[in-house]
Amino acid sequence: MAEWICRTLRDGGLEGEHAPALIIKDTIRCPLSSFVFDHVLSQLSSFILSNKSQSKGIVLVALSRSPLYYQQFLKSKGYDVVDSPCWIKVLDCYSDPLGWKSKLVESGSILNRDPGSSITTSLCKNVRDLDNLFSSIIESGKELAGDGKGRFVVAIDSVSEMLRHTTVSSVAALLSNLRSHDQVSCLFWLLHSDLHETRATAALEYMSSMQASVEPMALPANGQIGNSMNLSLMEQNFRRGKFCVRVKRRNGRVRMMFEELCVDISGIKFAPVSSEDNVIAQSLVPKVQFNLQLSEKELNDRAKVVLPFEHQDNGKTTQIYDGRKSLNEGETEIHEKVNSSGKGEIIYFRDSDDEMPDSDEDPDDDLDI
Repeated sequence: MAEWICRTLRDGGLEGEHAPALIIKDTIRCPLSSFVFDHVLSQLSSFILSNKSQSKGIVLVALSRSPLYYQQFLKSKGYDVVDSPCWIKVLDCYSDPLGWKSKLVESGSILNRDPGSSITTSLCKNVRDLDNLFSSIIESGKELAGDGKGRFVVAIDSVSEMLRHTTVSSVAALLSNLRSHDQVSCLFWLLHSDLHETRATAALEYMSSMQASVEPMALPANGQIGNSMNLSLMEQNFRRGKFCVRVKRRNGRVRMMFEELCVDISGIKFAPVSSEDNVIAQSLVPKVQFNLQLSEKELNDRAKVVLPFEHQDNGKTTQIYDGRKSLNEGETEIHEKVNSSGKGEIIYFRDSDDEMPDSDEDPDDDLDI
């Protein structure tokens, strides 16, 4: 399922359509969405470098992690960001998001000890100015894809950080403008949904075509975290989670998919949800006053019910009355007539007196006209 999402982002949208957009959500109960973000970034990088994507490069807006982190991450995945042709640009909104550090360096109050990065980086000193940020993203993308029909990917590693400095409507407008731009192939971003109001999360979900959320496999009983069993469950939720995807199709239908993810030293892994986890998930469903499925006894009782249109004769085959004279009764007679005359003949039985009469009969013969 995760690979299906990456392929959908790789293929992009059709000409004249909005670019596909993915929102990746999590909460403090299972904070694993950053691993999912890195996985999607790695897969799209692989597609671009192997020329399997319509995109020519990636513009990464770094808000929660430094460009140096992404350089080391891509290097660990085997991607050479130094000697290979430029295919990724980073807008550094992490180092100095409000421009305070630059002012202190200019005044001599502090020294600039930025370790630097081999990735092509542009420093953003005011994340509150989203119009300027949009222009910077498009300019960086055009440098990767060219001014023609080339396209590029936009990745934002934390919309939650962006919402610390600006309004929901401004962020939603930025995402909408990126999706509708001709050269943007696809867009994906990360959101920590429990840090924001429900209306803010709903607004950002509305801007996406795919919603991926990382949920805990099991919650502490009765909301308590004091005993050892609940602490063990919480510890597991920091390594394992349920990956839930909601996709809005072009025809308006919604598709739901589920998968299990696990994070270890080697990275993130996806697998089908196990039967044990299904049992745990079912135990978390709220108790209702009615059953959604029939028991074995109820199924047997339903099979014994005699329906009113079935003729049940002792020792005889069950026949369903269709409103006409049974052909079994007149079958011999019909065959004899056909064989004796040597010609075909249509045998017709009127279903009931309510049927319309033949054309040679007067339908009003009982009226005094």
